[in-house]
Amino acid sequence: MKRGAKLDLNVLQPKLLAAVKDIAALMRDAGGRALMVGGSVRDLLLGVTEVKDVDLEVFGIQPADLQRILGAKYPFDPCGVSFGVLKIQHLDIDVSLPRRESKRGEGHKGFLIDSDPNLSIAEAASRRDFTINAMYYDPLAETFEDPYGGQDDLAARILRHVSPKFVEDPLRVLRGMQFIARFDLHPAPETIDICRTMQIEGLPPERLFEEWAKLLTKGVQIGRGLAFLRATGWVKYFPELQRLIGCEQDPKWHPEGDVWNHTCLCLDAFARHRAARKTSAPDVNWHDEDLIVGLAVLCHDFGKPATTAYDPVKKHIRSLGHDVAGAAPTLSFLRRLTNEERILRDVPPLVTNHMQPYALWKGKVGDAAVRRLALKVVRIDRLIRVAHADDEGRPPECRGGSSAGEDLVWLEQTAERLRIAAEAPKPILMGRHLMALGHKPSKQFKVWLDACFEAQLDGAFSDVDGALAYFKEHVIR
Repeated sequence: MKRGAKLDLNVLQPKLLAAVKDIAALMRDAGGRALMVGGSVRDLLLGVTEVKDVDLEVFGIQPADLQRILGAKYPFDPCGVSFGVLKIQHLDIDVSLPRRESKRGEGHKGFLIDSDPNLSIAEAASRRDFTINAMYYDPLAETFEDPYGGQDDLAARILRHVSPKFVEDPLRVLRGMQFIARFDLHPAPETIDICRTMQIEGLPPERLFEEWAKLLTKGVQIGRGLAFLRATGWVKYFPELQRLIGCEQDPKWHPEGDVWNHTCLCLDAFARHRAARKTSAPDVNWHDEDLIVGLAVLCHDFGKPATTAYDPVKKHIRSLGHDVAGAAPTLSFLRRLTNEERILRDVPPLVTNHMQPYALWKGKVGDAAVRRLALKVVRIDRLIRVAHADDEGRPPECRGGSSAGEDLVWLEQTAERLRIAAEAPKPILMGRHLMALGHKPSKQFKVWLDACFEAQLDGAFSDVDGALAYFKEHVIR
């Protein structure tokens, strides 16, 4: 990265780039100046080729004039006007004015905002969180404005807060966590120190969850992000995680150390494989899949603190039943962050069954057991990803399945053969089939259908004709 080098704006989508330059020209012609700022500048400096949104900050134009000039050509949503932000419709562009912010209450939204188009760039940038997000770029003149040395920090991979105003928004601590993980950064000591003085201040769960989601779906060094959470003391706000610190594991099987270290290594492995899978199946909604699997990897050993003990007979540390015991703390952790049904429904079963791939493989079970496992976890392919990350959270010679992962290969091949890798088995025989046979709907339907579904899981039949034959012969004889 060459300091002050021109940015290659051509990586922006053509429509987006044309609008950015056009808006900048409109502001210039009106006597102002529109500068790109924040994440788009940072990402372009890093060589990111998929920059999909741009923030523009306009200097020298009064609020009413900005709305009039911009609105004549670019309709904007009114929802952000009171905050000095104009969100352009049908384009991922936010246009804002420089502003002063005064802390008036708790949390992320406890600010009094006063737009001031006459602020200097340095004054405007002082309210931003980190130096790497406080860089400006003029898309017309192709010049930088970098009052706090963000380019140097980005080149050195340092995360540094901009000013003492950083403390006014507690969400910035979690933003720091996910930035460190995403961009492989190292926090400046003074940034850790200032974060340690900050409190969570009742931040809304959805804002907390948004930062955790970015950590898991975009982070490349997730363990480093969690190390920042621990160094700042903010891990105390997530007690299920904090309890992993110092929770011992048997050094024979876990020479990497305590459960915290193991979890960080598992998440780093998850991140490595997450990036590879995206290119192998581009049509999959990887954000949703990665979020569910990433949360399961994060939570997979939450049951260990309650179950870990030294076994005097076996003469080593054991955590018997930690998989099942992990359900309650997993739900506790998730419910403080989200009420999304799919998250609360799909993540805990991956935690409680994360040891099943090896157990079933070792037990040489048949197809019926694999079908029932699929029924519990919804998607076998998710469970395989969790188990794979768990395996790679320790040295190859210590892994439970085998260094070559035969257990996961076997499970993947079996699930593919049974066509249950990406979805749970569904009942073949339905109520309408019974009605077609002349049976009237009743409470007995459930008893019959449940019996047939159990037989289906056992492999007694695989199509409707087989289901009907089984029903006639074995259920209502």
